[in-house]
Amino acid sequence: NPWTRIAQAQGYAIDKTPPPWAKASLAIGFPLSEQRDFSEAMHVFHMRIGEVAHLDKDATVAAALEPDGRWNGLIGAIATFISGAEPDRLSARDFDNYDDTDVNWRVVEGYGAAIATYGDGLPMALDCPVHRIDHHGKRLKIETAKGVIAADQAIVTLPTTVLAEQESLFSPALPEKTQAARGLPLGLADKLFIALDRPEEFESDSRLFGRTDCTATAAYHLRPFGRPQIEAFFGGTNARELEAQGEGAFFDFAISELTGRLGSAFAKRIKPIHIHRWGADPFARGSYSYAVPGMAECRADLAEPVDDRLFFAGEACSKGDFSTAHGAWHTGVAAAEQAIAARRG
Repeated sequence: NPWTRIAQAQGYAIDKTPPPWAKASLAIGFPLSEQRDFSEAMHVFHMRIGEVAHLDKDATVAAALEPDGRWNGLIGAIATFISGAEPDRLSARDFDNYDDTDVNWRVVEGYGAAIATYGDGLPMALDCPVHRIDHHGKRLKIETAKGVIAADQAIVTLPTTVLAEQESLFSPALPEKTQAARGLPLGLADKLFIALDRPEEFESDSRLFGRTDCTATAAYHLRPFGRPQIEAFFGGTNARELEAQGEGAFFDFAISELTGRLGSAFAKRIKPIHIHRWGADPFARGSYSYAVPGMAECRADLAEPVDDRLFFAGEACSKGDFSTAHGAWHTGVAAAEQAIAARRG
């Protein structure tokens, strides 16, 4: 991951210890014997994804689940944290294409902080959405809220939700890009940060599931880096339904699950800090992309340049690193190199 080198050069600390999701959960409501059974079910599930993906390009991730399996609900919940959607909506081939090293490091000061710092000093314009990219003539005309920009080339990094919903974005239209984007919708994964009173009761970087018998549940990361906080993960349909009810719905849901595990008095020890609803964000409309069944090849289609003038980048364009910041980085570098090569040609 190139961001490791960048973050280190910026002076940020890289924590290389196993993250909470790579360790056993707290045994509260989830005995270690059951966790071992669940881990085995997860292992078999991941092995079967490769098998069904090889046999059928239209197969869903749900095809890899054991029929009526005891742990299907919790496996589904984790799929929503990873992909932003439930297994029956995910392409097995696309899911299997993900290039996972099984090594996850964390930036102590925040991954977003490292990325934002890297952009310091770059010329940019905020509050300036692009309404249309006219590529009729010799030069591009990029129509924005603050006027028209003329350019020889452009790299488009808009979310697939925007590309799929705004067919008039390009003139002439690019129906192949619209179709590719529709095959790669954005899933939804939201995080709620919660302040925790008397945190010393819990081990640093520990984890707790709200429930283990259904998909509509959250995962709770207790005391990240020892901080007096809880980081709550919500995904898929559950996150979308909570977003529709407003920010307070996430905290209400968390209280319900946490008090169910830790007792009613626990509600007095927590209060919300912040949540960003990615689905409600008009410039995102979701978190990160997944391919619907049969549409894994849409990633290559979306990344294909148009007339050596329009280039495309972003995590959705990556075959093996989608849904990640490093996937966005790699595709951005590739698009820039394509643009430079076209100019030299």
